[in-house]
Amino acid sequence: MDITQILLAAQSPDANLRTAAESNLTQFQEQNLPNFLLSLSVELSNDEKPPESRRLAGIILKNSLDAKDSAKRELLTQQWVSVDPSIKLKIKESLLVTLGSSVHDARHTSSQVIAKVASIEIPRREWQDLIAKLLGNMTSPGASAPLKQATLEALGYVCEEISPQHLEQDQVNAVLTAVVQGMNQTELSPEVRLAAAKALYNALDFAESNFANEMEREYIMKMVCGTAVSKEVEIRQAAFECLVAIASIYYSHLDPHMQTIFNLTANAVKGDEESVALQAVEFWSAICDEEIALQDEYEGSDDGNSTIHFRFIEKALPSLVPMLLETLLKQEEDQDQDDNVWNISMSGGTCLGLIARTVGDAIVPLVMPFVEANITKPDWHCREAATFAFGSILEGPSVEKLAPLVQAGLDFLLNTMNDSNSQVKDTTAWTLGRIFELLHSPVIINSKLPRIMAVLLESSKDVPNVAEKVCGAIYFLAQGYEYVDSMSSVLTPYLPNVIAALLNAADRADTTHSRLRASAYEALNEIVRVSNIPETSGIIGQLLQEIMRRLNLTFDLHILSSGDKEKQSDLQALLCGVLQVIIQKLSSTDAKSIIAQTADQLMVLFLRVFACHSSTVHEEAMLAIGALAYATGPDFVKYMPNFFTYLEAGLQNYEEYQVCSISVGVVGDICRALEDKILPFCDQIMTVLLKDLSNSMLNRSVKPPIFSCFGDIALAIGENFEKYLPYAMPMLQGAAELLGTLDQSDDDMVDYGNQLRRGIFEAYSGMLQGIKGPKAQLMIPYTTHLLQFTEAVFRDRSRDESVTKAAVAVLGDLADTLGASSKDLFQTHLFHVEFLRECLDMDEEVRDTASWAQGMINQAVVS
Repeated sequence: MDITQILLAAQSPDANLRTAAESNLTQFQEQNLPNFLLSLSVELSNDEKPPESRRLAGIILKNSLDAKDSAKRELLTQQWVSVDPSIKLKIKESLLVTLGSSVHDARHTSSQVIAKVASIEIPRREWQDLIAKLLGNMTSPGASAPLKQATLEALGYVCEEISPQHLEQDQVNAVLTAVVQGMNQTELSPEVRLAAAKALYNALDFAESNFANEMEREYIMKMVCGTAVSKEVEIRQAAFECLVAIASIYYSHLDPHMQTIFNLTANAVKGDEESVALQAVEFWSAICDEEIALQDEYEGSDDGNSTIHFRFIEKALPSLVPMLLETLLKQEEDQDQDDNVWNISMSGGTCLGLIARTVGDAIVPLVMPFVEANITKPDWHCREAATFAFGSILEGPSVEKLAPLVQAGLDFLLNTMNDSNSQVKDTTAWTLGRIFELLHSPVIINSKLPRIMAVLLESSKDVPNVAEKVCGAIYFLAQGYEYVDSMSSVLTPYLPNVIAALLNAADRADTTHSRLRASAYEALNEIVRVSNIPETSGIIGQLLQEIMRRLNLTFDLHILSSGDKEKQSDLQALLCGVLQVIIQKLSSTDAKSIIAQTADQLMVLFLRVFACHSSTVHEEAMLAIGALAYATGPDFVKYMPNFFTYLEAGLQNYEEYQVCSISVGVVGDICRALEDKILPFCDQIMTVLLKDLSNSMLNRSVKPPIFSCFGDIALAIGENFEKYLPYAMPMLQGAAELLGTLDQSDDDMVDYGNQLRRGIFEAYSGMLQGIKGPKAQLMIPYTTHLLQFTEAVFRDRSRDESVTKAAVAVLGDLADTLGASSKDLFQTHLFHVEFLRECLDMDEEVRDTASWAQGMINQAVVS
């Protein structure tokens, strides 16, 4: 088999040739994976072969070692691990040889593949001489610039792929030495210096002990700062990217270098290419992020505050703010038309916002003179910059400081919605949205509400990007009225006009701007959510009919391409989202009858949406059906035969795990609605849920909701849950054991551990409450494990408050369900005394749950 010819044919414009070649490659891969990988590496390393075949060989080789999907990646890892060591050795040698190739693409691909192999082998203590071999390329007397460049690239990628604990400190030292020397100006090749700067960026996580050593830190910082003034733009940019990373990782070591860095960033912002200036601003944004995190951490505690918190932003404020205000005047024409644009003025405004959050009131006197000086100038750049500056500093300073400014400026901003320039209007609408979001108060808003509404409704007809920001402003304006405790809402008189304006905005034909439609419907959802139903049930009822009409029309759209299909799906998702909010709003009040009258029609629409087959719509339609089940209660049972097929498909949808997770949640909604009427469907539901838990392909985030769902099912069907206990309990016990193996140093894992604990406790609570009564003794075989698990959770300091509440609830349920039979258990496992006492210092909900549990345990122990 001539692999070269097949690789070339696989890129042929002739579809028949291409298909045959792809089929040959798949066959070779499946029949003899080791030789397939070896052939690819030989092809990649051979300078005699065509660049096209080598490029594809490298891509296939890389994709044979790594995948985005974690289950697929695990499978590829296992395949590589099981390849004969002698073949692996040949492949790795070929890859190292390729770093010296004369063809740039081959070198680049090889450095990526080396890193993928390293990511599998180095954590397993294999390929231990890789770093030494790469460093050998850097120090050998005749090493060419291309070899050094590719080697540095490989080192950078290896550092990106593995974690710091997988390298010995002397290896880290050697890597950093090679990389920093590669950045040296005496290195004549700019390609090598650029590769070195990029490699340093990836290696910074490894340099903790080097930054802790003053001499080594000085040397690294000197090289980075020196590289930030290189002749080549790309190298300067890479050096500033290193400074941004250093700000995030090594904030506590920066103090001696801040004056130098300030000068570097100031020069870059004033006069360098935009790509470099952007990174210079990003450095200050990163410092803000660190200082905001430190303030959050030290809130309310007096100790140690000043030692780590250098207040760099506060110290630099007088020079930093004017520098950033200047950037706001460097807008691009039509930047408001493009969602993906990111330039120096946007970056400067974002940084200004972070500074406001870092220093609070201190920023206001530095920014307001700029706002006042520019807000009325004839040049639109000045007016837009002034408005952007004002909008950027609204989060951070106190309400006392900002309220007078906002009151004085609100009329001016409302007038500016008639500005002759679209970008000024765009930024003004955004600023109004920020005012409504962050400074919503009756004092500021209510007296001006008629004027605010008139302006927003008129501006919702403006060009699409301005209309989109206006919808955002309406959203935040409505949200501010969510918790108003009066019998009447000040928004009610405006409701019909606002709804009409938002529906018109969603319908506009002049927009390819899908975000306007989404923003209009999101604002509509918020208007419904905060509306006062006794006053507005008629209006919301009419809206319900209108949204149903719109959803019905989506089934008649002409679908000629995948793009059309996607548009139909997106629109259906938005409309199902509105229906969900309306159903929830009407069902929680006396207006429930409106839902009862339309439930049949709604269900027909949702089932038709499912028939269109699209995962995003499935999510929204599923959520809407969950709301409908809650609203219709036991009557929902008549929809189950037609709906169950789709529910089962959702529960089995491993690939789109969000759909699976939402479907699990909907099972809970239906259990609460139907109670024991769900019994005929339980065998199938439990079978699918148990299969889900056993499926290694399913995203782990779905597992906690499945356990909670066991509890919902048990509560609904009571003692009928008996037949599922032998299958559900081993799953719960297995998950409890898994918790002991989670990495406590990983925040995501700690968070997941808490979700899993809560899910397990909710399952036990549901089962205990469901089986309470004549068959309560069925739970006794599982109680010792449950109490051991609960004690382990009590001893674990990483549990959050929701887990604590769920745990003490289970203790109460256990005592309540088993009564006197639990007496010995509680006398043997005395940790509960300490646990319940600890809960008395927590929030009200936990305290209430704990005192109820205490009462139940006392009853059981005394009886």
